[in-house]
Parts: sequence; C-alpha cells; structure tokens
Amino acid sequence: MSLLFVLLFTVLMSCTVWGETAFRQLRINEDSPRPLDVALWYPTLERGAPQTIGDNIVFRGTQALREAKPAPGDHPLLLISHGYGGNWRNLNWLAQQMALQGYIVAAVDHPGTTTRNQHPQDAQQLWLRPQDLQHVLDKVIGNPELAGQVDRQRIAATGHSLGGWTVLELAGARFDAQRFMTDCQQHAQLSGCKLTATLGIDQPLAARKLAEDARDPRIKAVVSLDLGLARGFRPESLHQIMVPVLIMAAQADSDALPARLESGYLVEYIPAERQRYRRVAGATHFSFMQMCKPGAVALIEQETPGDGVVCEDGGTLSRSAIHQHLFAEISQFLNQALAYQPPRAGNPLASSR
Repeated sequence: MSLLFVLLFTVLMSCTVWGETAFRQLRINEDSPRPLDVALWYPTLERGAPQTIGDNIVFRGTQALREAKPAPGDHPLLLISHGYGGNWRNLNWLAQQMALQGYIVAAVDHPGTTTRNQHPQDAQQLWLRPQDLQHVLDKVIGNPELAGQVDRQRIAATGHSLGGWTVLELAGARFDAQRFMTDCQQHAQLSGCKLTATLGIDQPLAARKLAEDARDPRIKAVVSLDLGLARGFRPESLHQIMVPVLIMAAQADSDALPARLESGYLVEYIPAERQRYRRVAGATHFSFMQMCKPGAVALIEQETPGDGVVCEDGGTLSRSAIHQHLFAEISQFLNQALAYQPPRAGNPLASSR
C-alpha cells in the first residue's frame, strides 16, 4: 500500500465521520406529576431524506433525520433550557449546528413556563426547572440507544432568558427570594420583577426551595444567553462557581432586560478567570430565538398584539448573521471548556446533496 493511498484514505475518513443530524422526541417521567417533553438532536452515520423539524407558519424549522441510529463513540452533551413562555424549538438552530459538531443536544419543555403549559401551579415551582434538566441528563446518559453514548466528562448546559437563570443554578448559583424582591423595589421595570407572583417567588415554600443548592457536578460548562432574574443570585454563590461560564447579552437591550443589570450582574460577581462576557452586536433579547418567516410579524400581531417583537432584531444585521456569530462564539467556548476537538468542520456529506 503506497504512502499516498494511506494519506488519501486518512483524509477521507477524517472528513466523513458522519454526515447528518438525527432527531427524536420523547416524553419522560410520564407517571410523575411533572412529565417532560424532550427533543434530542444527535449525530448519525445514516443517510436519507431529512425532514423539517419544528416548523410552523411563523418560525422556521431545521433539517434532520427522524429516529436514525446514533453514531458510535462517546459524544459531548449539551442541555438546553428555554425562556419563559418558550419551548424546545427556540434554540433549534443552535441544536442542529452543535449536533453537526458531534454533540448530543437535549432540550426540554419546562412545565408551567412553556408555550403549551402555563398552568399556575406548575409555573410557581420555579425550583424544579434545574431538576427538569437533571432528569433529562439522567435519561440520556442511561439510554444511549436514544441519542448515543455520552462522554460524562464533557457535559454542558445553555439557556436563554429564564433558561439562562436555570443553567446558572446548575453551575452553583443560589437564589435568594427576599434579596430579589427587595431589589425589585428599586428596579420594578425589570421583566423578572413583573413575574414575581407568576413564578411563585413571593411564596414561603418557593423561597425555601429556591435557596437550596441545585449545583450538578456533572455540568462542566455553562452558557447564559441574555438571562433574567440574575439579581436574585447571592453574590457569594456566583463567586464560588467553579466551571467556565460564557455570558452573552443583547447589544440592543431594553429597559425590561438591560444587560447592565442582568448579565452585567453575573460579570460583577463571577471570578474573571472563570467567565467570558460578550455583548452580541445587533441582537435584541429575541434574536437568540429561531428564525422568523416572512410575514411572521403580521401573523403574530393578529393573534397576540404586541408579541410581534419576537421577530425584531437591532441594527443592520439579520437574525441569520447574528446566529452565525453566536454559534461561532458558543461552539468555540464549549469546545475549549470541554477540551473537545470536533472530528470535522461543517457537514461535507450534506453539501453534496
């Protein structure tokens, strides 16, 4: 066998480790009072006609093979937590791109604060949000046939808005309900303050539960995307966070979610050597969500006046361009924090279709 042949074979193998993203949905903890709807994206060696996932008349979906067999080998895992009133589709663009890097990605709908379940009783159990992600983590690790074998030393979590608060809890941030409510007397304009009763933060049981330590040592890195409720975290708990944290904030922020008071609060107290802070050019709070279709604003306004803002971005950058920048920052941070080298760049097999 010639040296040239060996070199060509090696290059080909390194560029075609897998060529598709696979996807499946499941419901876990069905017999519990809090069943969880979960979406999984993961790499696969299988080929076929991809389907559009998470598409509707307003938002664009992404392409993936449904129920395909997971690729062999150990894979890093990324947990995703959506914001208040959101769902697993909100960060579908990020999930697909991370799966192409070799990650297993798991997103959950949090009961009470998701699009399809805003029951007051569920919403007022805010302390269960971090536990939702832990239940998903247990399920994915214990059942590799679902999305592949998890590399237990390479597990991370990311969340948008209230999801950012959720993943900071897993990193060790401790929430003080009284501190939060006292601060809201000075910053009543903050969107989190307007949710105090909705989320049950003013109830004695919630105050006790929220004060408990929700840190999960399996989480090795965290990404916060324009989070809210940050000012309820105890400064000493933020100072004691030991895992790397990427803090991303909208440059085109608002009075309801100002970067200075929310993401900036994390920057103030998390040790500098364990954080990276980025203001995302052209991004509003909703730029982190999935792509809107043409005409989406009119459709949303017809159904729920005022909510068309979810499709608005700031400055001259398109949401697609903002997403490209976000993915570059997030993937670089996670790959570095988890000491992970993706087996290939991009998706060369898909480009041949």
